[in-house]
Amino acid sequence: MRTLDFYKHYKRLMIIPIILLIASFVIIGLKVKETGFFIERGISLKGGITLTTELIADQNSVTDFIQDNFENREVVVKSFSSKGEQAGLIIEMDIEDKKDIDNLISLLKDKYGEIGNVSIRQTSSSLGTSFFNQALKAILIAFGLMAITVIIYFRKLTPSVAVIFAALADIVGTIAVIDLLDIKLSTASMAAFLMLIGYSVDTDILLTTKMLKRTEDSLNDRLTSATKTGLLMTITTLSVVTAGMFLTKSDVLFQIFLILLIGLIFDIINTWLTNVGIMLWYLEKKHGKIENIQ
Repeated sequence: MRTLDFYKHYKRLMIIPIILLIASFVIIGLKVKETGFFIERGISLKGGITLTTELIADQNSVTDFIQDNFENREVVVKSFSSKGEQAGLIIEMDIEDKKDIDNLISLLKDKYGEIGNVSIRQTSSSLGTSFFNQALKAILIAFGLMAITVIIYFRKLTPSVAVIFAALADIVGTIAVIDLLDIKLSTASMAAFLMLIGYSVDTDILLTTKMLKRTEDSLNDRLTSATKTGLLMTITTLSVVTAGMFLTKSDVLFQIFLILLIGLIFDIINTWLTNVGIMLWYLEKKHGKIENIQ
């Protein structure tokens, strides 16, 4: 079957990403209503402490113990390893007062005895919020510069809007899934969204370039070539990201890989249904029925 035959009813196929985009905005809206932010921020983005200790204990029992003594406080306990064995715990809490920090250390010593060397990294709420705002600005600026570059390169409004819209839909969809999974983002994971902008635009520019500029081939050949190359790129990246998720022992890297995985799945939908649909509609308006386009 020709690739173009699959897209003969492209307008119906575009209903799928439109429904997903609307659902994504609804989920994000509910998150804003519930928390005041469109995502859940971790300690590094809203303020608190990261306490690293050599305590060897079950992280779930430590979490329960701390929550029993610090009501209405956010607590995240993670273990870290050395040479394949647990070497200690990392405790993240939304406390800033020195008395609370000293009380936490004292309670851990009373409960578990010797807890080894303790290091504390503290982030004030104002600094965490400031970093979050700066990171958000950086993402918006990167997206804006990408949009300007696309418009300058193609010099046509509709194809440019198609690329920009598909990339935006990737990011919105990814944020919605993160909200559904109740994932708390860290400072490092914000960089994953910058990477996602690049990954999203790659396949969209490939598709648009082949459909508009490679006029020496038929439309079906151009679309088939773009689909094969684009899907191969995305599937290869998905394989690497998925392998990284299973192999890494770092929570930060796992979160970055997860964001990229979600974004790339949305990219397949938004590139090969949304962007293709807009491009076919554009070519149909310009040259007549799809069947007649060379």
